[in-house]
Amino acid sequence: MEIKSTKIDSANAEITATISMDEVNANLEKIAKQLSKTANIQGFRKGKVPVAIVKKQYGQKLVEDAEAESLREVFAQGLAELNISNDSLMGEPNITKFEKTETSIEVVVKVATRPSIELGDLTKSVPDFKKPTISDKDVEARIKQLSEQNAPLVDIKRNRKMKDGDTAVIDFEGSIDGVLFDGGAGKDHALLLGSNSFIPGFEDQLIGVKRDEEVVVKVTFPENYGGDLAGKDAEFKVKVTQIQVKEEVEINDELAKKMMPGEENASLEELTKQVKTQLETEALGKLYNEDLKPKLLDTLVNGLTFDLPEFVVEQEIDMALNKKAGTMSEEEVQELRDSKEKLDTLRETFRDEAVKSVRATFIIDSIAQDKGVKIEEQEVMQTIYFEAMQMGQDPQKAYEQYKDAGYLPAIQMSMVEDRVLSGLLNDKIA
Repeated sequence: MEIKSTKIDSANAEITATISMDEVNANLEKIAKQLSKTANIQGFRKGKVPVAIVKKQYGQKLVEDAEAESLREVFAQGLAELNISNDSLMGEPNITKFEKTETSIEVVVKVATRPSIELGDLTKSVPDFKKPTISDKDVEARIKQLSEQNAPLVDIKRNRKMKDGDTAVIDFEGSIDGVLFDGGAGKDHALLLGSNSFIPGFEDQLIGVKRDEEVVVKVTFPENYGGDLAGKDAEFKVKVTQIQVKEEVEINDELAKKMMPGEENASLEELTKQVKTQLETEALGKLYNEDLKPKLLDTLVNGLTFDLPEFVVEQEIDMALNKKAGTMSEEEVQELRDSKEKLDTLRETFRDEAVKSVRATFIIDSIAQDKGVKIEEQEVMQTIYFEAMQMGQDPQKAYEQYKDAGYLPAIQMSMVEDRVLSGLLNDKIA
């Protein structure tokens, strides 16, 4: 067996080998002898099957197994020459050439290894920034907003025209071409104007209407509306029976106690401190997510130099290509199928972004290992549960849907990236 092992770069290597048929036949003989001891072939006792009979019974399968064994020997010897351990390999070896003649098999195997990244002083990559400041006015506005959210609705005494933010208590009846439709009627329905919770355009037509007035609201159901109503024009007879607004709430210690249940030291002063801390956290999170994290990641991607496993980049390009194909017409897809040149040209348009994405993934993974950042599956589950409950969804069902779709690893990686970048930025503040 002739083997030549070549390191292309620190993340890619190639093993070229010539396997003689004598070696393949020797492996075939060895496998056949082993099989003769365990094979069940009619007319022969177990363990007493002649090798010639085994070869006849399992002919092509024995050849394939013998060739596979020779390939394993090539792979093992090549890795040893390259001084590459199995645990540093990425993905499966890629056999790019397998040509058989009567006397030998010519083989080329490409292997990839996890990149080794010299992170250096990461603090130099973190941009300078100032922690956002929150004014007393910001805090007062948030407390007022929170108090209004918890305030009860009360009927207005003076009849006036409704405006955005009012709650209209209405009776309504909907029809299409003069015919009432199921689910199109309601009584004493409280509708917050400006909430966009009804059909588009419905709430706008109630602006300026007074209590006890009746109006006809004309709307068109959205094209994506469920059932048979999608895209249809409808008319609603609407009567405003009451106009409600949020009751004025006095901002004092009593309000603080209601908003901080279970806390012994609940007071307006303590509420103000907590709200200010919350606003600072929100402002910092917004600065991180919209500005600093993208800048930091770009700096790391452009500043750290290392080799990438070729097949990982190709996989990333394939995913981008498949996503693009999903937006193309059947004629455009067929055109790509018919022209390898056009397909290759399109693939190359995704290479730069693919390289950037793969580099970012390896950098985040390397920093996470260096900093001991880990996100366990339990934490992923808790995150999905929390977001599902905020959106009024069944958390268990949402988690199972993500799991069945194979999204959990991507969510986990996203959480790791967020924690790594946030950690680097937090260190800058400290």
